[in-house]
Amino acid sequence: MAQTPAFDKPKVELHVHLDGSIRPETILHYGRQRGVALPAYTAQELQNIIGMDKPLTLPGFLEKFNYYMPAIAGCREAVKRIAYEFVEMKAKEGVVYVEVRYSPHLLANSKVQPIPWNQAEGDLTPDEVVALVNQGLQEGERDFKVKVRSILCCMRHEPGWSHDVVELCKKYRQTVVGIDLAGDETIQGSSLFPGHMKAYEEAVKSGIHRTVHAGEAGPAEVVKEAVDRLKTERLGHGYHTLDDDVLYNRLKQQNMHFEICPWSSYLTGSWNPDTDHPVVRLKNDRANYSINTDDPLIFKSTMNTDYQMIKQMGLTEEEFKRLNINAAKSSFLPEDEKKELLSQLYKAYGVPLPASAAGQHL
Repeated sequence: MAQTPAFDKPKVELHVHLDGSIRPETILHYGRQRGVALPAYTAQELQNIIGMDKPLTLPGFLEKFNYYMPAIAGCREAVKRIAYEFVEMKAKEGVVYVEVRYSPHLLANSKVQPIPWNQAEGDLTPDEVVALVNQGLQEGERDFKVKVRSILCCMRHEPGWSHDVVELCKKYRQTVVGIDLAGDETIQGSSLFPGHMKAYEEAVKSGIHRTVHAGEAGPAEVVKEAVDRLKTERLGHGYHTLDDDVLYNRLKQQNMHFEICPWSSYLTGSWNPDTDHPVVRLKNDRANYSINTDDPLIFKSTMNTDYQMIKQMGLTEEEFKRLNINAAKSSFLPEDEKKELLSQLYKAYGVPLPASAAGQHL
């Protein structure tokens, strides 16, 4: 019997990785078609090998991608298909607007140094990856009636890619709404690698929206760097901000948006389950945050997994409405589209439309 959803109204998702949201069946299909060895023969077995049931470290979690990315990367048809199927998946979860993120370089096999996943050099460039993902997402939007935009990721361990990433954000700015810095946060000082710093400076100059993975596995110091040096507008995770009261109070006053991924924070070992989850503090302080799935393939999860988890921590339907409205307000959509999204939510939630819908956070 299907589980009753914890929150069956329209939802907004701001932190989910395309390459962490692929259907196991699709991975098997391309593995077979392209002769790429995979560690399993059925979708269920593959899901169990890639998937996690108990906490690992952040680097341990990142290892999981090595199992299946070689089946998808470098293949035009696969790249477009995973984007299309992603939108179908979000439609089933009741998501009405989603910002999906990915590294174009990790799906390419040409004009990228080093070529990822031990692939032979091919002819799929990061630029064409973005064009293919856009096509898949747009066809998904049309067929499943979910609004989708994307965010392009710089990778902490490859600062040489970051210049390309910001240039692709500029080139595709109709569909790409922001830039991110993702990857292994435990690489010391990686926020301040010159390649990343220059890309973020260029993003600020070009009016490109910015988010950064920070304070997930790393300390509050990484959050400070993301805010003060990279000028981030949102924080990916950000849990360890709460270890530094001065920083947390400053960001709360600035209305910083925290992209919270509850189930992910448990499985990556970023939250100690013997303590209150940071989301409880954010709720009590009426801070600005969203609830997100992060990498549902690896976490064997859906949006409902995360909502059920925080419902058990005492978050109510009213709080679910508030956090989704704040997610819409903190989205990287242009103001007119943001207003449309907000009025859709207010209507679905039976909340009266405020005078300035896109203004103050709730």
